[in-house]
Amino acid sequence: MTTQTRESAIDNMNSIPATNTAPSTAASASQVPSWGNDGTLEEQQYRAGAYSLLAALLRNAPDQALLDHVADLAAIEQTSDELSLAMSMLGLAAKDSSPQAIEAEYHALFIGLGRGELVPFGSWYLTGFLMEKPLAVLRDDLAALGFERHGATHEPEDHVAALCEVMGMLISDSQAVSHQADFFNAHLAPWLEHFFNDLSTAKHAVFYRAVGRLGTAYIEFETNYLGMNV
Repeated sequence: MTTQTRESAIDNMNSIPATNTAPSTAASASQVPSWGNDGTLEEQQYRAGAYSLLAALLRNAPDQALLDHVADLAAIEQTSDELSLAMSMLGLAAKDSSPQAIEAEYHALFIGLGRGELVPFGSWYLTGFLMEKPLAVLRDDLAALGFERHGATHEPEDHVAALCEVMGMLISDSQAVSHQADFFNAHLAPWLEHFFNDLSTAKHAVFYRAVGRLGTAYIEFETNYLGMNV
């Protein structure tokens, strides 16, 4: 990623709507940002906002209020930058979608009868089974970072939305970029690109094709961003 492309992507991330999704799988002891030399406050807010948006869209089907916020992304100028294009296309998809249709789509993709078309858990993508060693390693790393599981949460911590929530909180809690990179490389990079590619081509996906495209573009952005800043 060139410096010019990175700056363009960061500028366009300013348009990502803020979400107030409460973390459902893990909670952090500190919530007060106090930025050091790992990037400007504005830049880090954009990154945290992107993770928060992905988490909100993947934790549950969005309601009309969230769709209205996401629709604002349609105003982003469509350039040759894939992240900008993906954000704009997600905004257009939100404009053309209803909460009822997306709820049915979400159910078919992630819940289904027995299971959905996709299984949005890290252990599944890495081993073909749920609740395997990658989840145990994740739990150890979350504990070391000061995160703990919410008592009311029934899903394993390696759900895609939970991992996006944790990354967003690591950024918002002003964790060093090196720590963010370690967590990203250990628990998101090995499978999230595969998951988002699957989502963008899933048989039941309509609105979520655009979510998958944004996720793919953003994981590529983060891979380059963290690699350049560590």
